[in-house]
Amino acid sequence: MKLTDVLVRPVITEKVNSQMEKNGRYTFVVGKFANKLEIKKAVEEFYGVKVADVNTAVVPAKNKTRYTKAGFLSGRKPSYKKAIVTLATGESIDLFSM
Repeated sequence: MKLTDVLVRPVITEKVNSQMEKNGRYTFVVGKFANKLEIKKAVEEFYGVKVADVNTAVVPAKNKTRYTKAGFLSGRKPSYKKAIVTLATGESIDLFSM
């Protein structure tokens, strides 16, 4: 897989920001079929850092419904895979300058 197929985008939320500052853990949305070794290699090559650990989770799809003037609109949010990457001590990624 190519780097662009493995790493889709970083996740930026308040919880992730606190994990970045305290533990050096960064969260990325990754390709559905990417494994931990591919994710580790992609992060190390793309950002030039040393990765200590990779944890993955598949976030399930959700049904969404909202009421509008036209009536009920129902749809579905897709499932995706996310990876929580722990960097080696002293390493960091500056996601906000890109």
